[in-house]
Amino acid sequence: MLVVASLWMLQVALAAPLPLGEKGLRFQVEKGSSLSGTLRKLEGNGVIYWPRLVLAYAYWEGKTEIHSGEYLIPRGSTATDLIGRLNRGEVTTYRLTLVEGWTFRQALQKIRSGQRVVKSEAVSSVRAAARLLGLEEGSVEGWLFPDTYVYRSGTTDIELLRQAHERMRRVLEEEWQAKGEGLPYASSYEALIMASLIEKETGQPSERSEIAGVFVRRLNKGMRLQTDPTVIYGLGEDYDGNLTRAHLRASTPYNTYVINGLPPTPIALPGRAAIRAALNPKPGKSLYFVGKGDGSHHFSATLTEHNRAVREYQLKRRADYRSSPAEGN
Repeated sequence: MLVVASLWMLQVALAAPLPLGEKGLRFQVEKGSSLSGTLRKLEGNGVIYWPRLVLAYAYWEGKTEIHSGEYLIPRGSTATDLIGRLNRGEVTTYRLTLVEGWTFRQALQKIRSGQRVVKSEAVSSVRAAARLLGLEEGSVEGWLFPDTYVYRSGTTDIELLRQAHERMRRVLEEEWQAKGEGLPYASSYEALIMASLIEKETGQPSERSEIAGVFVRRLNKGMRLQTDPTVIYGLGEDYDGNLTRAHLRASTPYNTYVINGLPPTPIALPGRAAIRAALNPKPGKSLYFVGKGDGSHHFSATLTEHNRAVREYQLKRRADYRSSPAEGN
């Protein structure tokens, strides 16, 4: 009878479905937690019977090492299933996406508002985040790589911020090593600045290298870049969505209608494609471009041709004019 009772207890402890609700069980294993402590906690919640037997099984199978994080144990799971998940670290993961063309401030807000992300005072502002990354507040723009980041519950905003920053440094270095010839950049940082201008000027992948070509040729000829996104960035909160002639004459460090060369910092987060375009511009003769109203641009080699394109596409705007591509294009 004793043997039969022992076998029954073992069967219940290991093979019987755990008493979980319809949605299963979601629980957090904190960093530094042990398997025995986790099993005792689950016993207290009425989930595990005879935790010592379950622990003995884990020792027998060599599965006592567990990983911290948030777990979702589906209904119908057994204690052996639970041990396997804990040992393999099958934790619930979350995703957040930093979008090309966002500012550093927008990206930081997205990181700090991520689901299950732990907020830290150390990055509660752009200034604090810049200090943490070893950057000056005025030069922090553009230094996060736009991508989708997968993380675990309990990940801090500091960890994600550093991950995005290091990713941008790696990508920039990789692309810098494969740069073309005759570029007007004194450093990879200047290429990052240029990439941010390209990112803000077009959403058409096929146009990035062509726009880069225009900007590079203008710089090489000593022409001003005259790109609207730099004006808008320099205006900051004073920009209300309507760019005027007065704005184009405004004296800011970013107004490329007024200053020569590149602005002092990036104006947005550029993606890899924009960085690659900045470092591998398309050859050609075009020195001007203007939005056509469908998200694409008309490129011109002469001012006469450009003025004609401006009259066609800007002064006689179509009813459905837009500066960016239609969704799905």
